[in-house]
Amino acid sequence: HMGSRQSAAGPRVPAPGRRLQLMLSTRHDPYQRRRKPPSPSVCPVCRLVFSEGRWQKADTVPADAHGEICPACHRIRDGFPAGYLTIEGPFALEHRAEVMRTATRFAERMQAEHPLQRIMGIEESADKVVITTTDVHLVQGMGRALRDAYHGNLEFRFNDSEYLLRVYWVC
Repeated sequence: HMGSRQSAAGPRVPAPGRRLQLMLSTRHDPYQRRRKPPSPSVCPVCRLVFSEGRWQKADTVPADAHGEICPACHRIRDGFPAGYLTIEGPFALEHRAEVMRTATRFAERMQAEHPLQRIMGIEESADKVVITTTDVHLVQGMGRALRDAYHGNLEFRFNDSEYLLRVYWVC
C-alpha cells in the first residue's frame, strides 16, 4: 500500500533539508501575487488588512482601504489547499482526540502570528485523518509538532509545479 503514495506528487522524502526549505519559499506560491496589493487593502472575506508589506489583523480598517481578497481566502474559495497532513497508525488513531488537539493547538498558535496560515478542513475516517491547510509551512510545522510530541515516522512530499506539500505522520 505504501507504493500508492508515489503518485505524480513525487517521491516521499525524510524530514526536509535546505533544498525543500528553498522550494517552499513563498515566491513560488501561485497564490502570492507577483505584485503587492495597494496598501492599505482589506480582504472582504476575513477582514485582514494588507499594510506595511504584509497581511495582518487590524482593530480598524482604514477608510481608504482597497478591497482585495487575501491569499488564504482565495485558496479557501478555490478549494485548493497548499498542504495536506495525513495522520495514520495505531497510536495516532487510538489517541485521536489528543493528537488532534496537539495539531490544532499548533495551528492556532501559528495563525496568531501568521494569519494567512489556516486549517481549511479536517477529514476523518476509520483509518486516517487528513488536515488541509492554506500554507505549506503550517502543514510542515504541524507534522513536526506531532513527531516531537509522540515520535513516529514523518515524511514530506513536495510538488513544486503545484506548490503543494503532503506530510505523512505515522505512529
